[in-house]
Amino acid sequence: MTEGFDGQKRETLRRFAAVGAAAPFVGTASADDADDENETREAIRGYVPTTPGAHFSKLRDDLRLGTGEAQYHLRKLEKAGAIESVKDADYRRFFPAGRFDETDKRALGYLRRETPRGMVLALLRDPDATGADLASALGVSRPTISAAAADLERAGLLDRTDGYALTEPERLLTLVVRYADSFDAEAVAFADDAASLVAYDP
Repeated sequence: MTEGFDGQKRETLRRFAAVGAAAPFVGTASADDADDENETREAIRGYVPTTPGAHFSKLRDDLRLGTGEAQYHLRKLEKAGAIESVKDADYRRFFPAGRFDETDKRALGYLRRETPRGMVLALLRDPDATGADLASALGVSRPTISAAAADLERAGLLDRTDGYALTEPERLLTLVVRYADSFDAEAVAFADDAASLVAYDP
């Protein structure tokens, strides 16, 4: 590992550790833990609530951790009840313990996938969008849209009875806006314009 990379890793861990130190989780560090272990664990505690539903590889890479290092600290945090994980197809996704219900977890899992997230954003913008519209907007093939739509339907997030209709638009809108920074630039732009999508009818 080069000195430059090690410095970047340290800065990344410190940034998320500052969030973790203020997170409303039960403390997991003990007096016997090495300082590096404390900092790494606090970084994970800060990362998971700001990036809920991130899978193992993303967490590991974003925090610049080794595979064994990440596994070790995640096991410790999960055992302590600070975080929880769910299996999602080939991925294991991590969440702050007790923060999300099962539907939220499923929704966040799909929002962390590029094509389903793009479809959700497009349908929140235009509930009447067709499969062809979605394929054109996302720059993917119709079969790709159909496959992602089937996955979203199985997850209970999409109804394909008459076109494509989100079954939980308010929930999805809330999750996208709240965690936009942890998705991508398109989600951030969507969140910036989200007020225009919400009807106010007192």
